[in-house]
Amino acid sequence: MVVLVGPPGAGKSTVGRALAGRLGRAFRDTDADIETGTGRSIPDIFVEDGEEHFRALERDAVRAALADHDGVLALGGGAVMDDGTRAALAGLPVVFLDVALADAVRRVGLDTPRPLLAVNPRARWRELMELRRPLYTEVARAVVTTDGRTPAQVADEVMDVLELKNA
Repeated sequence: MVVLVGPPGAGKSTVGRALAGRLGRAFRDTDADIETGTGRSIPDIFVEDGEEHFRALERDAVRAALADHDGVLALGGGAVMDDGTRAALAGLPVVFLDVALADAVRRVGLDTPRPLLAVNPRARWRELMELRRPLYTEVARAVVTTDGRTPAQVADEVMDVLELKNA
């Protein structure tokens, strides 16, 4: 298993699919698991049920994925906020996909459906990164910067830093 963490716009899903293809493994995204399991979008869950309810769903999705998935796993940007999730990631090959604000905004857009970035996305993204960067770094075995690079290039670097070329 390889776990990808990072902020919105880092490319976790896109890089994860590319990495899974290179490794011949399945790709899974816990945000997609939540949407499939609830039949609702994450923005709808935030608006209708609140962030606390979403975080409970996220904790459950992460635990389920860690228990039964052995491929490449992308976690939602805020998953690392949970102490139990960070503990569950200990010892796993976790990669923090880091991205600069300009690249993240370009990828996500300023008119984003992402609930935590809906109002003043640049300022909010900076705030989220101040809070989350130490947690991404805490759980990560390696940090890979995605700025100005293709998903294929990033996937190759993830394989290099985790020494997966012959896996």
